Amino acid sequence: MTGAAEAVFLPLVFLTVALLGGVRVTDRVALLPPPLFTLVLGLLFLGVLVKSGALAPHRLVNASRSALANVNGAVVILATFFASVQAFNLATPEAGLPRLLCDVFLVVLLLNTLAASPDRVRVLRSLMVIFGSAFVLKFIVLAALADPEGGLLKRSLLALLEGLTLGTLTQVTFHPATGYIAFFTLVLFMIGLTLLPSNVPQWPQVTIDGSARIASSDDRLTSRE
Repeated sequence: MTGAAEAVFLPLVFLTVALLGGVRVTDRVALLPPPLFTLVLGLLFLGVLVKSGALAPHRLVNASRSALANVNGAVVILATFFASVQAFNLATPEAGLPRLLCDVFLVVLLLNTLAASPDRVRVLRSLMVIFGSAFVLKFIVLAALADPEGGLLKRSLLALLEGLTLGTLTQVTFHPATGYIAFFTLVLFMIGLTLLPSNVPQWPQVTIDGSARIASSDDRLTSRE
């Protein structure tokens, strides 16, 4: 990761996610603060990133870096935390039984991930599935149930949920722009996660002259002479 990416791009990406994660559009544009429970989810999420190697704090803050570089590294870590909090705020249902079930599911899932200690690639893939599924649930399924005009999707869901009290499932009706903003925000969040400095495994590599050096997994394979 270049110095420019660490100093400018990553903080800009995560602070943008932190801002857009609270945007809701109804008859006006509102900026909602994250619920307290999302702070817990954010801490667990940060632990998952560190445990899996998707985030290497020692590459952002250490004694060999200058004071300014360490301050910038700390900003990246804090921005990552606040962005994760707002990503959960954006992806989870707004209220009622769906929100409770989703919060419980996320806590159990994050704790299980911490215990399993998967690698970086598996964690990032899992996060894409989690946030993608949450987006579909909130902005497609629950939004269809909350739509007062209804439609084919709502009628199909009502048939599947026959006998269930819909008052426990319906959510606040948002303008369709909220869904587009949410999709862009979550994609931007995933891009930022893939660019975080990670724990890259290293191994000795023998050069042509017989000397050894340390090579990372990012090194390109050179053609043989």
